[in-house]
Amino acid sequence: MFISKVSQLGWIVKELRRGQYTSVTRTAYLQGPCSRHMQPLKYCSSTTAADHTHEEKNEHKEKISVTFVDKDGEEKHIKVPIGMSMLEAAHENDIELEGACEGSLACSTCHVIVMDVEYYNKLEDPMDEENDMLDLAFGLTETSRLGCQVIAKPELDGIRLALPAATRNFAVDGYVPKPH
Repeated sequence: MFISKVSQLGWIVKELRRGQYTSVTRTAYLQGPCSRHMQPLKYCSSTTAADHTHEEKNEHKEKISVTFVDKDGEEKHIKVPIGMSMLEAAHENDIELEGACEGSLACSTCHVIVMDVEYYNKLEDPMDEENDMLDLAFGLTETSRLGCQVIAKPELDGIRLALPAATRNFAVDGYVPKPH
């Protein structure tokens, strides 16, 4: 058990050095790495390590189109790399999607509304932790998700995400937090 945890820690350090440690990586680490490649479970398959490295490089080059619609109806079109969360994409593109917990599933401030049911159905079902946080979200709808849990993948190309009119946070009105 101890050796396994040390191996997992080594994997995290490697990802940190590569600059690839994201909320997706954090979530995958909590689920545990694949024992064959010491990679997040979502990337584990029967491919060789060389194939896996090639897939990772292609993932970082490919991008999908995403449209964020703010509370005033203004649209911002951005390109998001495959594998990046919508929360991270919003922060990189100066879109006001708070994410107070930095994608650790401890708040609902990155709540987004998938505007097309067709795209919503292409997402993986939310985990219980996400549903618990969504219960706290302002303006919850049938197609609500947390931006930290919506990960860019090719079939989501063209997705439109609406930002709710408000969030439930303890910050003073008008305060705009800066991502770390």
